[in-house]
Amino acid sequence: MHRIAIHGGAGALRQDLMTPEIEKLFTETLLQSLTTGNDVLAAGGSSVEAVEKAVIVMEDSPIFNAGRGSNFTNQGRIEMDASIMDGSDLRTGAVACVSEVKNPISLSRLIMDDGRQVLLAGEGARSFAVKKGLELRDFDYFFTHHRWDAMRRSINKREVELSEDIVPLHVESVSVFDKKYGTVGAVALDQQGNLAAGTSTGGITAKAAGRAGDSSLIGAGTYANNKTCAVSGTGHGEYFIRATVAHEISALVEHAGMSLQDAANKVIQENLAGLGGQGGVIAIDRNGNISISFNTKGMYRGSMGSDSETFVKMYKD
Repeated sequence: MHRIAIHGGAGALRQDLMTPEIEKLFTETLLQSLTTGNDVLAAGGSSVEAVEKAVIVMEDSPIFNAGRGSNFTNQGRIEMDASIMDGSDLRTGAVACVSEVKNPISLSRLIMDDGRQVLLAGEGARSFAVKKGLELRDFDYFFTHHRWDAMRRSINKREVELSEDIVPLHVESVSVFDKKYGTVGAVALDQQGNLAAGTSTGGITAKAAGRAGDSSLIGAGTYANNKTCAVSGTGHGEYFIRATVAHEISALVEHAGMSLQDAANKVIQENLAGLGGQGGVIAIDRNGNISISFNTKGMYRGSMGSDSETFVKMYKD
């Protein structure tokens, strides 16, 4: 048995403005991500590889706030965060505030495989990527008009949009304003019974230079442990860090004997919401049970597996 679940961000998705063209764009990209990861698992590949490949698909798409579609800082720069974790031995790798790296999730995996450190930031992370021969791209590759406009609006209002990211997406001259937390992630269970999780983001709109969010922190936005589950989150990073969301779900499964869904609901609907935070998680346990919980109006999400029905959804059921 093998299974994979992904997310592409949570928030106040404007269903009233969603067009068939926009919905098709998101659906096709999410399905491509799922299929890419599932193909790895079906061929006997590892959960770590499946997570990395699934996240790369979303990092390479300008419609998600990760990799190519990342938000800009208040100085007009791209600074990305990512992390990955292997549940079989708790190895991890992460990057924070890295620029020019085409796929931060792959850099995170290289750091994990290198094993000498867990988290590299800024220029140190970029230098490591160069040393390892990872693909770099210049500013033009990461530039998207909707992210740039959102950054300028935020600066003009003299405030950072902590609670939601306003992104106009254009498809055949049709525009929809999608208020969402932008992060992508994946969790997987492979045929060997190993779990893995990975998360990647461009951060919040007009964030302060050097700001690192939960996607770069193991236990906050990402966690995987074969004893319990694998978790990837999306939401207001500062609150995810304070609530140690990803690890708390695992701890409730391990020490309180909760089901994965009950643990996810408690952490997202009670702990996170109690602090004033919004967002959601995808999770999978060692038995292949997939759980999704979010306290926003919607969340880009989907799953696929050897013995489960494929689905892609955006709004609450």
